[in-house]
Amino acid sequence: MAETKREIERKYESDESGLPDLTGVAGVASVVDKGIAHLDATYHDTADERLAASSVTLRRRTGGSDAGWHLKFPIAPGVRDEIRAPLTDTLPEELAALVRSRVRDSELLPVVRLRSDRDVRHLLDADGRLLAEVSVDTVHAERLTGRGGEAHWTEIEVELADGGDPALLDKVDKRLRKAGVKPSTSSSKLARALEETAPGKRRRSTREREPVTAGDHVLAYARTQRDAIVALDPAVRRDTEDSVHSMRVATRRLRSTFKSFGTILDRAVTEPIAGELKWLAGELGRDRDREVLAERLTSAADEVPPDLMRGPVVERLHSWSSAEHGGARGSLLGVLDSRRYLTLLDTLDALIADPPLLKAAGKAPRKPVAKAVRKDFRKVSKLVERAAQLEPGTDRDLALHDARKKAKRTRYAAEAAEPVLGKPAKTMVSSMKALQNLLGEHQDSVMARHTLRELSAVAHAAGESAFTYGLMHQREEQRAVRVEAELPGFWDGIKDGAAGL
Repeated sequence: MAETKREIERKYESDESGLPDLTGVAGVASVVDKGIAHLDATYHDTADERLAASSVTLRRRTGGSDAGWHLKFPIAPGVRDEIRAPLTDTLPEELAALVRSRVRDSELLPVVRLRSDRDVRHLLDADGRLLAEVSVDTVHAERLTGRGGEAHWTEIEVELADGGDPALLDKVDKRLRKAGVKPSTSSSKLARALEETAPGKRRRSTREREPVTAGDHVLAYARTQRDAIVALDPAVRRDTEDSVHSMRVATRRLRSTFKSFGTILDRAVTEPIAGELKWLAGELGRDRDREVLAERLTSAADEVPPDLMRGPVVERLHSWSSAEHGGARGSLLGVLDSRRYLTLLDTLDALIADPPLLKAAGKAPRKPVAKAVRKDFRKVSKLVERAAQLEPGTDRDLALHDARKKAKRTRYAAEAAEPVLGKPAKTMVSSMKALQNLLGEHQDSVMARHTLRELSAVAHAAGESAFTYGLMHQREEQRAVRVEAELPGFWDGIKDGAAGL
């Protein structure tokens, strides 16, 4: 079974002078020599080094106190999540799944071997508690593929203890710099090894070309969403907080980009891909929508005074919300391992690499990008104004729901336009987000009332009182009425703010 550890560390260059005395660092009462550990790690990647390109590392390491398979994902500069699995001859399936969105059908190969002599010291406080581990690593790197060579270097690594105060790293950093120790120019040992053992030691540029044309800007936004889908895949598999929602939003953003910028990217090519993105968003939302609605109804039930709570309402809500939940996660993992999903990722890569650009894509960006955002905004405007003319009821509910979906699309188009249009686009993003939230409250009320009617019928058939369900239904209806009353003035303010687009 794999375990996850948050790794917070800093790396420094080292020379023959070794490690400066750190007993003067504030909070450090003693520095304890823990001896030398001999580490032997083989790093695995695809032939085209897809993991390294994403700053993801996968290694099998022997020696030291944590021998085994280690998979590291970047979180922030100097911060990574390390997922550890027991030492085996072959890569554990649990870790293989976490790199599948990047590796797909490619074979994972041994690419670099690092052998290190690690001279370890523990920084302790006055009570003997571990604050950080400091090591001087003498590294021998050997490239295992191609015609690469070998490299040698020494570095200092300072890793914060679990639950430690990150401010300690700043104090240690100050002491090291004062002693003339410089921060490492490489983010990891693997990154340095790949660079120094590459044929000719040529650094590969990973920087994207600055957007110039309308097509450049739209593709930059699309590329960001594609990258988000791929990067969020492991988090969804690990069931980390908000990962499913974030991945679903990325699919929606990308799908909206294809629709909004149809004069820049050929819809004949993007439409089938948009259909697959809609499928993926649906799979991601299957359990999420029920979960959000369950939270709303549970909170509403908590607000009902005890003397008005008739029957096992809370228990029935719990049974409803947990139905299908157990199978939903297994189903989602099946989707992420499916041929359909992996083909979608390949298709997105191909589209970004060879985009179906139309004539407008080669133009200066301001005019075609602004035109696309204005077109989406006009659609929102028509839907909101149409809804206002309808009588309260199902038709108005549907019209407001359509307006919410179009507001979301306009928001994403404005996000893509921000680097081009600046403040007007930023204002549009803010306005559409606010409208989306307001209309979302209305739609949540519609769905809550639908569910309450269903639960009421089930309760009645079971011989239970339906009174509380009716009370909650009335309160939800009042919430919707308040939204509908607020909408006209709210919309007038948005129209005024959109005048500068």
